[in-house]
Amino acid sequence: MGSDAYKHLSDQELFDLFQAGNEDAFSNIYHRFKQPLYLHALKMLKDRDAAKDATQEVFAKFWSKRETLVLTNSLSSYLYTAIRNTVLDIISHEKVANRYQQSLEVFIGQGEFITDNWIREKELIALIEKEIARLPPKMRVVFELSRKEHLSYAQISEELDVSENTVRKHITKALKKLRGKLKAIVVGLPLLLQLVELIKNKI
Repeated sequence: MGSDAYKHLSDQELFDLFQAGNEDAFSNIYHRFKQPLYLHALKMLKDRDAAKDATQEVFAKFWSKRETLVLTNSLSSYLYTAIRNTVLDIISHEKVANRYQQSLEVFIGQGEFITDNWIREKELIALIEKEIARLPPKMRVVFELSRKEHLSYAQISEELDVSENTVRKHITKALKKLRGKLKAIVVGLPLLLQLVELIKNKI
């Protein structure tokens, strides 16, 4: 079948060929629905790169599931549902990440946690404590006296017999290190928490 012939096939005819592993049929489905799905994702996400990623993810899963896929409605209905669910999943993950980022920033700045339905305090504390433990010894001691014991720079200076300027430098460097480490952790945290829940359900 010539490449132009595919363009005249119905969605269902393309889908039937696609399920049989016909890559040309998949390519035509992709080009037929790529732009509408992208625009639908863009309307929800307000972010071009995120909308492109969501669209690519939908088609990647569509191809991988081709042999077992069952259409209960039309092909377009399936794909629009898929892009909507993918976008909602992205939004949900962003909310979790943003709440963790906010709580981490509050802790770094004030030594206090924010916890609500989005935040699992035990996981958050464990992650932060792990990164604090990796700080150089002197820096870690100064940071913990400041953020956990809530001592002033002057009090820490007196207790450790160092200058206030040294205390300030240790805190500044500690904050810089922690922000960089924790920012990277937060990006993958929603997926990590999902895996933890799956493991718990299997125990």
